Amino acid sequence: MIAFALGLSGVLTVLAFALRFGGASLVRTPRADALHDAAEGISGAALVARLLDDRASLQPSLGVVHAALLVTAAIPSAWALAAEMSGPALAGSLFALGAALVFLGETVPRSLGRNRPQGPAYRLSPLLWGAVRIGRKATDLIPEEDAGSATLDSDDSEELELISQVLEFTDGIVREVMVPRTDMVTFASSDDSDRALDVVLECGRSRIPVTGDDLDDIVGVLYARDLLTLFDTGGEARPVSKMMRPATFVPETKKVSDLFRELQTKKVHMAVVIDEFGGTAGLVTMEDLLEEIVGEIVDEYDEEETLIRTVADGEYIVDGRLPVDELAELVGTELPDEDWDTVGGLLLGLAGRVPEEGEVFHLDAIVLTAERVQGRRVARVRVGPS
Repeated sequence: MIAFALGLSGVLTVLAFALRFGGASLVRTPRADALHDAAEGISGAALVARLLDDRASLQPSLGVVHAALLVTAAIPSAWALAAEMSGPALAGSLFALGAALVFLGETVPRSLGRNRPQGPAYRLSPLLWGAVRIGRKATDLIPEEDAGSATLDSDDSEELELISQVLEFTDGIVREVMVPRTDMVTFASSDDSDRALDVVLECGRSRIPVTGDDLDDIVGVLYARDLLTLFDTGGEARPVSKMMRPATFVPETKKVSDLFRELQTKKVHMAVVIDEFGGTAGLVTMEDLLEEIVGEIVDEYDEEETLIRTVADGEYIVDGRLPVDELAELVGTELPDEDWDTVGGLLLGLAGRVPEEGEVFHLDAIVLTAERVQGRRVARVRVGPS
């Protein structure tokens, strides 16, 4: 009987380990990556994407089930120890049991999972799915506070929103906030300062990466301040390769909070983001990181980005980055959003490939036309009634 009790405790501890390991990996997985992997046919990715659709409920739901597993695992082990020991020996053994359960069921798996997004979550997706469903039902049993006493004034709401943004900032990774490589402005190392100045004045960027052979070969960063200094002193045109400064490189899985401290320490304002293969994934600036906490930072020189433009009654031109739910609200109809977040992703899903410019897709009461396709990205879509 004692052997059975210890075995049961072991099984429950293993389940708690797996749940915490997979849960830590799950919350570190961007939903866009899960959708992409699901489209590639990777097992478990589609289920993970569905779980991440309601990210806010994941940790409470998983936490309830995980805590229940650890508590339940402790009961038979404590009974077995009490049957064999007494006095100080029992007290010491119970303390060691509690420490072992916390270490094996919480600390170790959480540390391992946080450093391994996607993979563990995909493999353990059935367990996570079941735990989240059970956890949500359990949390629904907790009585809510009286509506009157739970009402927050505007100051409290703003403070809670700021706290929430800070917590998300702490847990976020660079890939979630970076400017993707498709939207990067760069110079070639063979360009001269005259052309570089024209580009800087046109795009309004203060720091622009310099490439060597291709976009995956970032050799430095050119500062607009250095260009303006050369222009002000009347110096002759120079190759940008002679004026650029060293670039800072960071992995796309680096925590946003760690990068923020690193940029502060190095006194730089921009980093080039690289993927696991060493290719350029995008870039991130100090302003991008601050906007994660305080929201969009706009000055008098920024032009408001328009994602929706009305061209006729019931007909629109929308940016491919427009969220699908916003388009659904605009046209007053439900649109599928299980496997994509943006309108561009919707067209990729409908076509099953990169659509051609001018290609038309009929979806319920609307017609979607790929107005502009840049490389593998749907940049602009015309939306109209069928």
